[in-house]
Amino acid sequence: MTRLFSAGAQGHLAMLLFSALVAGSFSLGALMANEVSPAAFTALRFCLAACCVGLLAWRAGVIHRDALRAPWRYAVLGGLFAFYFVLMFEGLKTAPPVAAAAVFTLVPLMSAGFAWVLLRQVMTQRMALALSIGGAGALWVIFRADIAALLGFDIGRGEVIYFVGCVAHALYTPMVRQLNRGENVVMFSFGTLVAGAVLLLIYAAPLIAQTDWGALPPIVWITLVYVSVFATAATVVLLQFATLRLPSAKVMAYTYLVPTWVIVWEIMLGNGAPATLVLGGVALTVLALLMLLRDETVPR
Repeated sequence: MTRLFSAGAQGHLAMLLFSALVAGSFSLGALMANEVSPAAFTALRFCLAACCVGLLAWRAGVIHRDALRAPWRYAVLGGLFAFYFVLMFEGLKTAPPVAAAAVFTLVPLMSAGFAWVLLRQVMTQRMALALSIGGAGALWVIFRADIAALLGFDIGRGEVIYFVGCVAHALYTPMVRQLNRGENVVMFSFGTLVAGAVLLLIYAAPLIAQTDWGALPPIVWITLVYVSVFATAATVVLLQFATLRLPSAKVMAYTYLVPTWVIVWEIMLGNGAPATLVLGGVALTVLALLMLLRDETVPR
């Protein structure tokens, strides 16, 4: 493959696969969200994901004592990440997968705001316009293409819960750069997952003990394996692969493709496509993607 495609093309293919794998979390998560406690499920997910990423870090030879400096950093990042995923599955109890994916596309806009506050990063005008268009598309989907719902701010409980989680995710992104001290990406991800797993095991211990794991339907275990291996371990590798080949703005742009992939997942799972008017909002997020992909002036 490396001989068939240029480095840039390889990065784009990696991010296409990345966005498709992330999208699967929404569709599968909605199927099992009401079957198990989100906190208990996420605790197991972090434990399994930490094992997978830890194996990758060990195989890559990046686990070393220096990476354990200031372990509080991993606690901060792991806490933010865990908070995001717990609220994601809590929100998916009632939020449609496509609407939740649309909420997720607000993360780059919020992350840009946090990046300015924490890192004084400034966006180009094209990036600001693209993020605004993507945000408008997300709102169009979230409010179900209903102007009355938009004017009355009639938004579902699940979307509100997940939005709070997305704020934590948006803060997590610049905090990674703020707290990283030169550690390898895989090693840093491993530390974050271990810290998140420890925090969740402490917080969710009573819920884990109360859960009858043997009685859970197969969809819970299918989703657990998927989100731990494919939507965590695999995406860590794909993201690292792409960031070495593409400018950061282009990597971030693929967030806007997630709602489109969720629609594909929903059709494949037999849940049908959203209403035609709602697809207009998805089209705006794709337009935002194309605008960000064309921005060649943003530094890596």
